[in-house]
Amino acid sequence: MMETFGILILVIVMPLWLILHYATALKKTKSLTKGDEQLLEELWNLSQRMEERIETLEVILDRNNEAWRK
Repeated sequence: MMETFGILILVIVMPLWLILHYATALKKTKSLTKGDEQLLEELWNLSQRMEERIETLEVILDRNNEAWRK
């Protein structure tokens, strides 16, 4: 009998509790913190720089070896 009760708790109660717990936690932290915004801005800038570098590399490779893309 106790085993069945334990299984019911593990199968029904615990998943429900986890879902409700994290749903509540998500509602509390819906917006980005100042640190998150700064990190996102930094990552955006780094990705833009990387894109420019890749484009420059592609231009150089196109000039030196037109078949490099194949």
